[in-house]
Amino acid sequence: MNLALWIVAALLAFVFLLAGVVKLAVPREKLLAVRGAGWVENYSAAAVKLIGVLEVLAAVGLVLPAVLDLAPVLVPLAAVGVILLMVGAMIVHLRRRENAHLVANAVYLALAGFVAWGRFGPESFLG
Repeated sequence: MNLALWIVAALLAFVFLLAGVVKLAVPREKLLAVRGAGWVENYSAAAVKLIGVLEVLAAVGLVLPAVLDLAPVLVPLAAVGVILLMVGAMIVHLRRRENAHLVANAVYLALAGFVAWGRFGPESFLG
């Protein structure tokens, strides 16, 4: 179980680090031209950058505290943050009727839920 939690947390961290860096590095205008990124038109450049920062922080929080053994309770808290990000993303995609994105959001939400459950519960770093 511990290995599965590490693998899922690392996978989520990779995905969210990549997504966050793209939002931070690519100008909003260029993101608008990317297929599947139509949601960007509903948000300011600052809001897109903020989402990118939150995604990078989530990625770091999913693995770094446990790797460094420095406040590892931050791992399940970061997973809860990913859950909240995915709930927000799902609401945006539902409003925009972008149903294809909901599947990916639901998968990330479920994976983050698994990490939160495992790290708060049976494989907690606290015990």
